[in-house]
Amino acid sequence: MALLDILVYPDPRLRNKALPVEVFDATLGKLVEDMAETMHAAPGIGLAATQVNVAKRVVVIDTSEHQDRLQVFINPVLTGTGKLVETEEGCLSVPGVIVPVKRHSEVHISALDKNGNPFELHASDLLAICIQHEVDHLDGKVFVDYLSQLKRDRVRKQLLRDGHSSGKSFDKRKEHVTAS
Repeated sequence: MALLDILVYPDPRLRNKALPVEVFDATLGKLVEDMAETMHAAPGIGLAATQVNVAKRVVVIDTSEHQDRLQVFINPVLTGTGKLVETEEGCLSVPGVIVPVKRHSEVHISALDKNGNPFELHASDLLAICIQHEVDHLDGKVFVDYLSQLKRDRVRKQLLRDGHSSGKSFDKRKEHVTAS
């Protein structure tokens, strides 16, 4: 397994839209393993392939307290079923920034596992929020997009002030962040 570099906002590659996974092989398995290791090392609770500059519809999530219940979603499709709730979110691609975002409190998920087997899942609470956040990444959207332009500009300036610049990835081997 290997730690992957996580792209940092406002890196334009975070705007790339992911393509569906069509081949389920050892390369995909390694990507899933590397993404899980990277997410856990950050530490975070979710990671989309587009955050590590891989344009595939792959998401790994582990919302368990001890990070021992990895969930893998390949080609996920979501349907929001719950009411909209506002929660505080962080993101490994926007280190150190926590902002309020409105999302569905419950979602229905259709996806494939890493072997290509279809499954469906009803998610609520933290898992529902996390999967919506990660699927946004697959669609080229970052959680700060839910903010006003003024607040987005402030976030961008904060990241630049903290040493992150456009086009620069966050090397997970050199330091850790606390945002999820």
